[in-house]
Amino acid sequence: MGALPVLAMAMPSSRATAAAAAAVTVDPSARRQTIRGFGGMNHPAWAGDLTAAQRDTAFGNGTGQLGFSILRIHVDENKANWGAEVATAQRAVAQGAIVFASPWNPPAAMVETFTHGSQTNAKRLRHDSYAAYAQHLNDFTQFMKGNGVDLYAISIQNEPDYAQDWTWWTSSEIVTFLRSNAGSISTRVIAPESFQYLKNMSDPILNDSTALANLDILGAHLYGTAFSDFPYPLFQQKGQGKELWMTEVYYPNSTDSADLWPAALGVGEHMHHAMVDAEFQAYVWWYIRRSYGPMREDGQISKRGAIMAQFSKFVRPGYVRINTASNPQTNVYTSAYTGGSTVVIVAVNKAASAVSQQFTLANTTPSGVASYVTDASRTLASLSGPSLSNGTLTAALPAQSVTTFVITVGASGGTDTTPPTTPGTPTASGVTTTSVTLNWAASTDNTGVTGYDVVRLSGSTETAAASSTTAGATVTGLTAGTAYTFAVYARDAAGNRSTRSSTVTVTTSAGASTGGCGVGYQVTGSWSGGFQGEIVIHNTGSAALDGWSLTFSFTAGQTITQMWGGTPGQDGGTVTVTPVDYTRAIPAGGSVSVGFLANQGSTNPAPTSFTLNGGTCTTA
Repeated sequence: MGALPVLAMAMPSSRATAAAAAAVTVDPSARRQTIRGFGGMNHPAWAGDLTAAQRDTAFGNGTGQLGFSILRIHVDENKANWGAEVATAQRAVAQGAIVFASPWNPPAAMVETFTHGSQTNAKRLRHDSYAAYAQHLNDFTQFMKGNGVDLYAISIQNEPDYAQDWTWWTSSEIVTFLRSNAGSISTRVIAPESFQYLKNMSDPILNDSTALANLDILGAHLYGTAFSDFPYPLFQQKGQGKELWMTEVYYPNSTDSADLWPAALGVGEHMHHAMVDAEFQAYVWWYIRRSYGPMREDGQISKRGAIMAQFSKFVRPGYVRINTASNPQTNVYTSAYTGGSTVVIVAVNKAASAVSQQFTLANTTPSGVASYVTDASRTLASLSGPSLSNGTLTAALPAQSVTTFVITVGASGGTDTTPPTTPGTPTASGVTTTSVTLNWAASTDNTGVTGYDVVRLSGSTETAAASSTTAGATVTGLTAGTAYTFAVYARDAAGNRSTRSSTVTVTTSAGASTGGCGVGYQVTGSWSGGFQGEIVIHNTGSAALDGWSLTFSFTAGQTITQMWGGTPGQDGGTVTVTPVDYTRAIPAGGSVSVGFLANQGSTNPAPTSFTLNGGTCTTA
């Protein structure tokens, strides 16, 4: 985790008067799920964007900051509104957070109305628009990537089973989309984001091997979900290799102030059950800044936010939850996590009086402990102690509080310092002008390999090329007719990295000939100083195109600022566009679309000619 966050100091709490309960055993070798992180939603269109200072409060991990490591953003149905998501996402990434996105509606042209119960104007995605909708999600992914935000994942629909104000999906429609279209999406895919973690929405996915293969993260919301419904045995049985996230909630309600105490303490119990009973890997609140949210409207952390931060500031991405007693005494809930040389214990005491609790660390040697508390009078306050003797710490848990213990441990027993074995030498397949697919023999590890990192080598310099949770990855964004050398590392949950694999050298295909092409260019919207445009590239030849480069010239000083469906390069007035993954191939007689935003002067003449792979295209 590095240096501990510097937090506000407080006087030690009074010692509990009750006798200590039986010691809770914490064993770093008894590992459960890997934690991706904690976070919340930013929705500029509905709640206003976070300010620069509020972004740092949310995603920084210093004094008075939440330490969030996940940001959720909105996929607007109108591409012209996408830019509103960029600034906060960029700052979150700069602070080390991951970003994922959820749509509420597809573009209007892809939607039809139908009768859903008593709702006569219900909306659903037209069945003949599934492929276009997958491209829409890809377009957003590429738009964000072009703005420096590489989405960790994208959902196919927010709350498809609670959609009076947005788009309905049935479980069978979700399975159909996952089977036939989700494989073309260029980032991880989340589904179904059921509003109440209703298993009848996700069971069909888990029971369909083809749909499941195209799902990366099973996402769920927990509105009104009973703690008894948190466990998901079918996921534990069939979801191996997939992630399980809680992607939206507010708790216990949206009417009370987030500072109401002890109601805010319920957030701690809710998070405990989400981590321990449900075994979620991520916990994501609804609006980050709201009267009932982790950040008040004045930008300061609320009591609910402080309770979240008792987890998020100390249980960092890549940490692993480890077994410990969940409910060691009445009204006390404990969970434990490990990462590197650190063990973190989060203890929730709902009782109206202080209690004493012992924790014994097994298979490791604790050497130091720090503790932090939030209760009625203190917020993320540093405590002295607790005492540590022979691997056991005895702690006072203040009345109605959440206390986090950050324990430094030695390198014996349960602390994982063993790296994975070296991956096999990668082999190349599917070589195109701009991409290559690599596969290798999997590594092994004493606790389990969590991922692989593909690097590109140039002399002694390594450049990150791709990451994967399986023994294979596709590297994109390459140049036609160019030799590249690649190698692979394996890593485990503790951050141990293997030695580097042997290398493979691959030469990408030379640019394909056009055979025939046509280009349609149009301005789809304009405003003072700027405009939105669309380019449609038609393959009029008899052979498929696999990779392309389109060149044209602006003559009045126009400059492209954003693009989706392609990657722009501009030198003066000359613009070169190369494809992204999903627009790379153009079948004979087929076409692909590229959209963009640009600046303009007093005039905006259209380009008069286009060349594709060096050949002149007809214009329409």
